[in-house]
Amino acid sequence: SHKSEIVHTEIMLPPHAPPEYADRNTLWNAAEAIEKQWNSPACPEVRACHTEGTSPVTVRRPYPDYCREFFVSKGMIADFAIHDKGDGNPHAHILLTMRAMDETGKWLPKSRKVYDLDENGERIRLASGRWKSHKEDTVDWNDQKYAEIWRQGWADTANRYLEAIGSPERLDLRSYARQGIDKSPPSHGASGQPVGEER
Repeated sequence: SHKSEIVHTEIMLPPHAPPEYADRNTLWNAAEAIEKQWNSPACPEVRACHTEGTSPVTVRRPYPDYCREFFVSKGMIADFAIHDKGDGNPHAHILLTMRAMDETGKWLPKSRKVYDLDENGERIRLASGRWKSHKEDTVDWNDQKYAEIWRQGWADTANRYLEAIGSPERLDLRSYARQGIDKSPPSHGASGQPVGEER
């Protein structure tokens, strides 16, 4: 609330999320309260850059479509803030919930216990008398594969808008090294990394 460069903020909810989660304090207090371990992250952050020379109104337009397609449609809540200091580096910080919700808006567990089975499909008893088991994630949203999917999704979404307004600019979110360009990357926030490089 104290940063003058923030030009737009928005929280996008899936249909089953409680409407009170449209309030930032309520949402993130609830997300943190459900975590039982001190080191459990309540949300990852995605940073998405835009192109130089675009107006604040133009910069704002792709983000709801991007969040809706890649996050909200999967059941995540997306909380994004667009920053534009007027220095040619407009970008957004997108916070995402990592727990699924049931149809009533109740947070669900991140993982579940699954019993290991032998070749006959029977549970395996350990020497302790317990059943051999392991944990499985209930959703795969934190899988590293999404870094590349989300990066490409942002480039595709932003480029559709750039084409629609007649801009010759295009985003290519491959690293300069992957593009064969000998150049240092621009900074897009505190980490200095474009969207998806860190989660």
